[in-house]
Amino acid sequence: MSLTPAFLDELRARTLLSALVGKTVKLTKAGREFKGCCPFHNEKTPSFYVNDDKSFYHCFGCSAHGDAIRWMTEQRGLPFIDAVKELAQAAGMDMPAPDRQSAERAERARGLHDLMGEAAQFFVDQLHGPAGAEARALLERRGISAETARTFGMGYSPDSRGKLREELKSYGDPALIESGMLIKVEEKEPYDRFRGRLMIPIRDHRGRVIAFGGRVIGQGEPKYLNSPDTPLFDKGRTLYNLDRAAPASRKTNRVIVVEGYMDVIALAQAGFGEAVAPLGTALTEHQLERLWRLTDVPVLCFDGDSAGQKAAIRAALRALPGLAPGRSLSFVTLPEGLDPDDLVRTRGRGAFEALLERPEPLVDRLWAHEFAAEPLDTPEQRAGLKRRLGNHANAIADANVRHEYIAEFRRRVDEQFAAPRREFTPRQFTPRKPGAKWTPPLPPVTAEAKAVRAAGMIDRLLAKAVLAGLIRHPAEIARHMEILGSLKMADGALGRLFEAVVDLALEERALDSQRLITILGTSGLGQITTDLLRADATPYSFTQDGADPERASADLDEAIAIMVARPEVDAALAQATSELEISTSDEAFQRQMELLREQRALEERLANLIQANNDA
Repeated sequence: MSLTPAFLDELRARTLLSALVGKTVKLTKAGREFKGCCPFHNEKTPSFYVNDDKSFYHCFGCSAHGDAIRWMTEQRGLPFIDAVKELAQAAGMDMPAPDRQSAERAERARGLHDLMGEAAQFFVDQLHGPAGAEARALLERRGISAETARTFGMGYSPDSRGKLREELKSYGDPALIESGMLIKVEEKEPYDRFRGRLMIPIRDHRGRVIAFGGRVIGQGEPKYLNSPDTPLFDKGRTLYNLDRAAPASRKTNRVIVVEGYMDVIALAQAGFGEAVAPLGTALTEHQLERLWRLTDVPVLCFDGDSAGQKAAIRAALRALPGLAPGRSLSFVTLPEGLDPDDLVRTRGRGAFEALLERPEPLVDRLWAHEFAAEPLDTPEQRAGLKRRLGNHANAIADANVRHEYIAEFRRRVDEQFAAPRREFTPRQFTPRKPGAKWTPPLPPVTAEAKAVRAAGMIDRLLAKAVLAGLIRHPAEIARHMEILGSLKMADGALGRLFEAVVDLALEERALDSQRLITILGTSGLGQITTDLLRADATPYSFTQDGADPERASADLDEAIAIMVARPEVDAALAQATSELEISTSDEAFQRQMELLREQRALEERLANLIQANNDA
């Protein structure tokens, strides 16, 4: 079948979008458009608009946008071709004629759908007849009400090798075999696949029965038996209960993924209609895409036992390539020994709702899994952890999300294995002996450091504090002249004040604070000097009038050292981070971690200075 652009344009033109959307969304007229609350996210103030002239809808809250076909695929959850067929039928348009093979497949599929519908009704009749007594007792023991059983079309397959075959003989053995309802082994007579089991019909997104799951009534193996893959049923692309969960999820803005049919049914009975389940396999990429069409962050709720947690981590790893900004998975771990069915039956709806309120993000699940995977006592084991986490992050196709995962894993590794932070103790001030020659501290000597200073990347708040300290204690300028002379502390008025202070100190070595303030006032810098020296301007001992001289001198030494070192560390860290964009070597990573530790150490030293003054 060929759907030409002209056919699709005509289909859109014949579809009144406001009428289509208005079937499920309350719309009100707003000028030439219609507005309402967006069905794609929870909102109280309408931000969703429908424009019939331009044949599109748009939400200014979540950016949902599309035409009539996209509405059917996104809001109704229909495959593209089914959406087109439904719209064409409503618009009175004939679908383009399919080729001969497509027509034959469609005709055969219609026959199989009819067959499966009759099989489902046969099983329902058997459940409510004399033969279904044991199956009804099982439902009662499991707490499944008669109403819930009817809602989900549950039935019973008689313990017979040919009763269903006889009931549906009009379809013929080939169709019954193709649908998976009969088993054909070599040259033997075909026989019923499901015998003596509680039957649970599996429906497609349109609510049509396409397969069955059968649970054994008493003892026996396998406990659950599913239909094989057929022209109607592909277990890797199908989610149980998707047809009912899709509309329910749009109301709750979530979808819950559990392990089995009975979990879904029990949750629905407890009021969680948005639950689905894979069909005996790990979640596939196709199933994940289906889930993401319903909500950005599906909740995976697997059993708390080892098998359940393995299934959860398999789903997490399989989801990585499909992650996108805002699109992820979250996880709920059930108490040991309980599945969702057990939990809602024994502890009630509230217990399950409480778990859903605290889901575990995907990044936390991956970290916890790898951190517990093996001992981390040796460098080699820790390197293995970093490699595994890096492999997971690199599996993400979206560049932005991949970068965030790499950064987050590195941050966690650093926090877990960084050396313990040492408490900073300011050095004690030792006055020079009279007549002793003063030797200035050694400035940083690297060309890179000088370039950083010249670029002016100095912390402005710290520079203001240091400048205030120099005005309070002009004698300290000479001790730091070589360092201060190479620093461009700031531009504008603050820079001019710094230059004036240094020049005055060079001209008059015996200059005291009050005389310095007076000279600055006559030079037009009086207001900025006054503002700088306010008692509440900077929280350091050396900026306060009347502070202990020894304490002020030692703290000023420390502040200047931090002011000088911080831009160098920041520049080196920026370069290391940039290098990691093109190289993921352990050496580059280790360099970045070392610089991060240095940066945090400088921040802690500065915090210690402030805290020490507050405690004084």
